[in-house]
Amino acid sequence: MPPSQDQRYAPVPPIPTYDEAIAGGSSSHNNDDAAYYSHHQQQPTESEHQSLLTTSSRHAFESPSSTSSPAPSSAHAPLTGRRPRGYRAPTVETDDESSLFSSDDDSDSDSDDDREAEQVRREMQELEIDDSDVRGRHNRSLWGKRIGLSLPQWRWKWRLRMPNLRRSAGTGGSGSGNGSTGGGGGADAAAAPTSGQEDGSRSWFGLTRPPSLPAISNPAMFLLVGRTLAIFVVLGFLYLLISSDLFSNMAQRMGSRLFDPESVRAHVQGSVDARHIRDHLKHYTSYAHIAGTEGDFALMEDTEMLFEKYGLEGVRRDVFHVYLNYPLAGGRAVEILGEGGQATWSAQLEEEEAGERTAGHQTFAFHGHSKSGDVKGRLVYANYGTREDFKALQDKGINTNGVIALVRHHGPVEDVALKVKAAQDAGAVGCITYSDPVDDGFLKGEAAPKGRFMPADSVQRGSVSLLSWVVGDVLTPGWGSKDDLPRMKLEQTKGIVKIPSIPLPWRDAQGLLQHLQGFGEQVPKAWVGGVPDVDDWWTGNGSSPIVRLKNEQDEVVKQPIWNVHGQITGIEQGEKRVIIGNHRDSFAFGAVDPHSGTAIMLEIIRIFGDLVARGWRPLRTIEFASWDAAEYNLIGSTEFVEQNDDALREDALAYINLDKAVAGGDNSLHAAGSPVFHRLLLQILNRVADPHYNATLRDRWDHRQGEIEGLGRADSDYVAFQSIAGTSSLDLRFENDGASDADRLPLHRSSYENFEWMDNVGDPGFIYHSLLAQVVGLLVLELADRPVMPFDLPAYSDGLKRWVKTLEKWASSESLLESAKKAAGSISFDGLRQAANKDVPDAITRFIKWEASWESTVMASSGWEPAGLGRQRGEYNARMAAFESDLLDLAGIQGRTQFKHVAFGPQAWSRDSEAYFPGIRDAILSGNATLAQETVDKVTEVLTHASSNLIAQ
Repeated sequence: MPPSQDQRYAPVPPIPTYDEAIAGGSSSHNNDDAAYYSHHQQQPTESEHQSLLTTSSRHAFESPSSTSSPAPSSAHAPLTGRRPRGYRAPTVETDDESSLFSSDDDSDSDSDDDREAEQVRREMQELEIDDSDVRGRHNRSLWGKRIGLSLPQWRWKWRLRMPNLRRSAGTGGSGSGNGSTGGGGGADAAAAPTSGQEDGSRSWFGLTRPPSLPAISNPAMFLLVGRTLAIFVVLGFLYLLISSDLFSNMAQRMGSRLFDPESVRAHVQGSVDARHIRDHLKHYTSYAHIAGTEGDFALMEDTEMLFEKYGLEGVRRDVFHVYLNYPLAGGRAVEILGEGGQATWSAQLEEEEAGERTAGHQTFAFHGHSKSGDVKGRLVYANYGTREDFKALQDKGINTNGVIALVRHHGPVEDVALKVKAAQDAGAVGCITYSDPVDDGFLKGEAAPKGRFMPADSVQRGSVSLLSWVVGDVLTPGWGSKDDLPRMKLEQTKGIVKIPSIPLPWRDAQGLLQHLQGFGEQVPKAWVGGVPDVDDWWTGNGSSPIVRLKNEQDEVVKQPIWNVHGQITGIEQGEKRVIIGNHRDSFAFGAVDPHSGTAIMLEIIRIFGDLVARGWRPLRTIEFASWDAAEYNLIGSTEFVEQNDDALREDALAYINLDKAVAGGDNSLHAAGSPVFHRLLLQILNRVADPHYNATLRDRWDHRQGEIEGLGRADSDYVAFQSIAGTSSLDLRFENDGASDADRLPLHRSSYENFEWMDNVGDPGFIYHSLLAQVVGLLVLELADRPVMPFDLPAYSDGLKRWVKTLEKWASSESLLESAKKAAGSISFDGLRQAANKDVPDAITRFIKWEASWESTVMASSGWEPAGLGRQRGEYNARMAAFESDLLDLAGIQGRTQFKHVAFGPQAWSRDSEAYFPGIRDAILSGNATLAQETVDKVTEVLTHASSNLIAQ
């Protein structure tokens, strides 16, 4: 309860009714109030009586110390509360309130009237000051609220107005000391000057005020100076805040730093839902969708819709026009011709209908980018179709000119295009590829649909464009394939083989092998396959049966394809990007390649979209991409990189690739990419547990002595990012441990690689899809939101040392041809060894010291990072990412100028993941000693330049 007696104010009697006020009485306050009401309203109505009294009662309750409820609206309700100190009702001698401050020129006015007027003026001035104190108390809450980031909680009690200026009597008598004008100030005029004043002047802090200036009392001067100083202090403080980027830094961290980083990590891991992943995989594998077809377009629109639904910003499609080919229903045939050129045997070609589908038919058996034609030739079996295999045939005296070559998948050269290229170079007019049971069929294990391996009718489709020479659209090597840009003619490109080819299942290859028996020579044991009912394996020769290979197809020079992009914009370095990509098109249903990756990427988008909806934002932009036409020649991703290569070299920090993400088997985690991800990847693997093995993924990784592999395979969409833009890239996948694609991906690009197989055999319960979603989600989170980019440059330094040592060992290998041995023997690797063993490590050691300094500074200031230090951190991150880009030789490898990275990339005739320094290897294999030394020197120069840029101030 408030005290009954307010110690600050004298008691104020109740406000009289209107009738009491105008009737007069013995109490002086009644007379004063009656005068006030009669002054403002001469003849008020009854309703106005009520309004006036209600207003008065409301004002009576506006004391800041009052805790009672609002006053009743009735004029007769009992009133409580107090009036402000010094209040006195105005008199009614004047017609309006302003006349209290007007001049009175009547020389005969009574001195009592003058004193009364002066008293009124003095009391009104006191009323104004005290009322401001009340208003200040009411408004204090506006300034008493604490502002974040340790701003002080000031109390603003003063009124934001200048003090009253009063003119003394010595200025001509035009104003009184209380600020009034006119002759109403007789009392002040008659007053004697104060001490220190002469001739009407007053002293300001010991100095004589000129008579022409207004007089300011000492308290007023104190308030004026104090408030002026306070204003300057506040303005200066605000300037420091603004100049130090405090508010911008605060705004930047509102989206991310207010979220506990560990809580965000836990949310990303805990939000992965296997049911969502399964649903997406089922939808994306429900019908065939070769690049550029209706199925592909439909999935593109679905992808756009899901990107928008899950909350990505700037969702857009990026259209390119590229060369593609498509199989025709009656345009393909493989036949053995008898007398008169009549077919005595024909291949069935197509697979049995496999799995459910919602529209259209499953894809015909064909090779992407194969040459159209209808050719005939003697049949020759050439094992795995390597250049060494064709040379072995020729060494046996078997003429390979004009033949139809039969070769099997896998072996030392996985790339089917290089097999067809080797056959072309050996003089063959056509090439047939098939899947042998000894490599990927029933001899390896149970066949699909119940097992992981190829059944008798299964066909491994693929592209025969020469990715090692030209990546992307084969008609626009080096620039984006937009509709209005120039393009080469088909006969001009180096990216397409010149002979027709077609894939067969072993069921059809069986008939060809049986017809070869007795022709040529029996093959060596290493050439014998596992096709049943082939008693003897023969090479064939000029007397072999004549085979017809027909491959007529629909070819489109400017076929539209559609990439889809969406992003989450960063709040600190929005121009810097962490990109995660996966291609959408498939030669078949694509349950492993690519839609295990598609389903995982969509789940990651859903989780990050949910985080954004909760108010979270990363420091750097996260961009998601669905590439098109990757199955042909990595076209969609390559065209995007070529169209935006300068911007990517400047702003792309990392590229995470998902493609053949979950392939079944023992599902061991494999990673291929730049060494900068080494430390971060191991940290994340410690957080993710494999329920099938009751161990973390790090435990399984260490058990098999896992290492980040190289990118020499060049078989997915990381190629353009790593080899053209110099963006540090990482490809992640769960697959069976093995030495070849036959072990890792036995059902690759066949119609048996469908949803039913994945659901029942590949990953029941979608356990490994969920685990990889956790790993990738955490990777993207750390790369995009950790203040200092978690790149492991010392691991890169260690890798370079190891790769140079491996290169020197390879150059001295006895397996090289004599010409290559001669070229390698004349090379000096001293400069390259110096750069890898000293220049790069020394620069990296100096560079990373800054991170330790930054961390100690921030820790010492309890997490506070000054704006200047924040800018340095941004520059540090940019230089760290630029180290990879600086490893580009923009002139490219001689003869294959699209490939610019000196350490990563495919060799011309090999897709070995561990074949580092591809330009040097190509030069040595060419036998050109001068070119080889020039290439070594150029790579040395690039490494030295990258080291210098890293530590440049």
